[in-house]
Amino acid sequence: GVSTIKNFDIKNEAGGVDKAVIKIFNNILVTNRTLEIRLQYAGKGTTAVPMRGLYGPLISAISIESEFMPLELKQVTHGKKRTFLVIGVVAAVFLFILIVVAIAWKKGYIGNQISRERDLRGLDLNTGVFTYKQIRAATDNFAESNKLGEGGFGSVYKGTLLDGTLIAVKQLSSKSKQGNREFVNEIGMMAGIQHPNVVRLHGCCAEHNQLLLVYEYMENNSLAHALFDPDKSKMEIDWPTRQRICVGIATGLAFLHEETALKMVHRDIKAANILLDTNLTPKISDFGLAKLNEKENTHISTRVAGTIGYMAPEYALWGHLTYKADVFSFGVLALEIIAGKNNMNYRPNEDYVSLLDLAIVLEEKGSLMDLVDPRLGSDFNKIEAVRMMEVALLCTNQSPALRPTMPDVVNLLEGLPAKIKESDMNLATSEDDFRLQSVIGKVEDSQLQNHNAVQQSSTSIYDLRPNSQISEESQINCK
Repeated sequence: GVSTIKNFDIKNEAGGVDKAVIKIFNNILVTNRTLEIRLQYAGKGTTAVPMRGLYGPLISAISIESEFMPLELKQVTHGKKRTFLVIGVVAAVFLFILIVVAIAWKKGYIGNQISRERDLRGLDLNTGVFTYKQIRAATDNFAESNKLGEGGFGSVYKGTLLDGTLIAVKQLSSKSKQGNREFVNEIGMMAGIQHPNVVRLHGCCAEHNQLLLVYEYMENNSLAHALFDPDKSKMEIDWPTRQRICVGIATGLAFLHEETALKMVHRDIKAANILLDTNLTPKISDFGLAKLNEKENTHISTRVAGTIGYMAPEYALWGHLTYKADVFSFGVLALEIIAGKNNMNYRPNEDYVSLLDLAIVLEEKGSLMDLVDPRLGSDFNKIEAVRMMEVALLCTNQSPALRPTMPDVVNLLEGLPAKIKESDMNLATSEDDFRLQSVIGKVEDSQLQNHNAVQQSSTSIYDLRPNSQISEESQINCK
């Protein structure tokens, strides 16, 4: 070894006994990962200890602090760090890719195209197929000036085909799972359906990551626009037109419930989904939420979807879906047609939460006529108005069992006797059924006054009343 310090007096170096002294040595050669420190006795001092601190070994303890690492150990440690670094980077990149894929899948960037194509292959398409080029040309490249409106999952544009046919193009979001569901659902529900009160689907397009539905064009927009558009460009709709619109909607729903090959529940009947053509003929639209009702099922338990204020309570609270959910929504819509006010936005004071709430109170007070749209003045048929309001309230009964079917509603609105199943006869004793008896009594009184006899081809709701005679108080005396 190499002698580094000679004649080392630790007492003098430390400045006294029981004190530490630090010595720094640079450029020390270390081999085989071993550092050797040797202390050589030079014959000075003594091992005797006559008095503490004055005699004894020159050095009593050694503590080594090194700022370097042996070369071999440094290589091993560096290798381990490098391995951990590579593993960490790979794991981070994999996790990042996984997160990106998950977000893309959730937002619909991945998987929707495959899912949509699989769903479309399972449909029997009885509708036309348009190219994206055709629709882009028809809408002038989806010009803002052709935009008719915008919904939660896309916009609607006006377009003109090469043969001059006016169309309405609904552009759904292909990046949204809801948009994909609505696209497939509307095609499956509406393909091949033709009825004067149901909007016609001309065709569809699924190109360039676009989901497009092509409908017949409705010149007068929607019933919501006509009744309570906020820009005050309200269309003047007289009473005969309102009566015709209400009956038309009821007829369309009766068709969907009982007369189509695919019997369905619309689930979203509201003024915004009723379109008006040039003659103000109502047409039910937007079947993106519609559900098929299988024959063997009396109801469907499903995820709740629709519009607050129009949903039947049993559906909104428990997801219990039947045709009667549409009947409830129609009842709310009928009240809006009569009052010219939006069910959710109209609150005359804080005591009422909706138009339906007000109508129920007015009925209890015997003041239903106060609900009629003041814009009509006195120029309306009071008998039809009262009948429509009472039918609307009948449709909004809290119990679905006490709501009429849509074919019954059509008959009631037109002043015809409604048909009731024999299984419903036991409802006559219910106190809640009084409204049903009253409405039918008034309708059939009118029939008895205008006809010598009523056809007996089916059981009439008239038969449900406990008394065979009609009291004078139950008759409608308004003219």
